[in-house]
Amino acid sequence: MVDTDAALEWAGSVLASPVVASEPLEGGLTSTMRALRHTSGSESVLRLMTEQPWRDHGAELTTRERDAHVTLADNDVPAPHSLALDADGEIAGAAAHLMSRLPGVPARTVSASMLTAMADMLVRIHLHRPDPPFRLFQSWAWEDKWVTPPWTRDPRSWERAFRLLAGPEPTYEPTFLHRDFSHRNLLWTDGAITGVVDWVETSTGPAWLDAGHAATNLAISAGVEPAARFLRRYAEASGTAVQAHWLVMDAVGFLPPPGRRPMFDHPDQLARLDAWLELLVRELR
Repeated sequence: MVDTDAALEWAGSVLASPVVASEPLEGGLTSTMRALRHTSGSESVLRLMTEQPWRDHGAELTTRERDAHVTLADNDVPAPHSLALDADGEIAGAAAHLMSRLPGVPARTVSASMLTAMADMLVRIHLHRPDPPFRLFQSWAWEDKWVTPPWTRDPRSWERAFRLLAGPEPTYEPTFLHRDFSHRNLLWTDGAITGVVDWVETSTGPAWLDAGHAATNLAISAGVEPAARFLRRYAEASGTAVQAHWLVMDAVGFLPPPGRRPMFDHPDQLARLDAWLELLVRELR
């Protein structure tokens, strides 16, 4: 059991200002996220790592997020500030991370100008050079996932993708990665990005893997064209050529591992993922 009341009391003691209001925040695939207001009028955000399998790795994930906040504290990337960490879950029974609350709200739709802002922000993130570097990235396209999905209209595209991933990885320049960069983890104010959140997967790896993850999320939620437009802008802003291997790796990573329920199963979302993977593989020819 997770003791939310104990976590709220802890958050109040950290800021020497009791919590007077606690409201759920959108998202929360891995965690329970609460927006807190304190008697002083200040606001904070509480992450409780409540969902499996991430809960079992809560100490590592929340510590990495805290470290990302620390290394970005003097950077122009608008990341939260870490206020307190209970990585071992001694307070509430699950890892807890208290952080500052940034202005802005998530966007439900993404315009062309917002796609440009996303690409430019990702370039800013990739320019950061933490010392020491963060851990090496982990692929989410595990070999166990290399099973042609029953809902695909083009099995050959998935089979081609699996063969690509079975081959050698291309060389790349090690880069600071958000590793879960997407429109879902951005806060907006008047069309500008005022917050980049959810840094638990921060890593070192190929920059185009970050770009690919943002693109796959866009493709699933809005379609192929916004995703492709984002990648074109990222290529222009970064001055680098598209590296299809990492885009395919990210798309395949959205397949569920054997015996696990998928992150989404709406037919429209599956069809858009299918169309995106088909486009990526077609570009390889």
